[in-house]
Amino acid sequence: MSGRVNKELLYQIEDCRRQMVELAKESSYADEKVVHLSTRLDNLLNQYQLVKQN
Repeated sequence: MSGRVNKELLYQIEDCRRQMVELAKESSYADEKVVHLSTRLDNLLNQYQLVKQN
């Protein structure tokens, strides 16, 4: 994958992480929305791992 795709994926990872932490500060890490963002972050990180392996 191109460097531009990697940068976009890294941006999405950081943005998702930021949203998750901010929301968790307002509620808790067990909040349904926080768990949803955590799952999304996991998926993004898995995608990044695959990209870096190739």
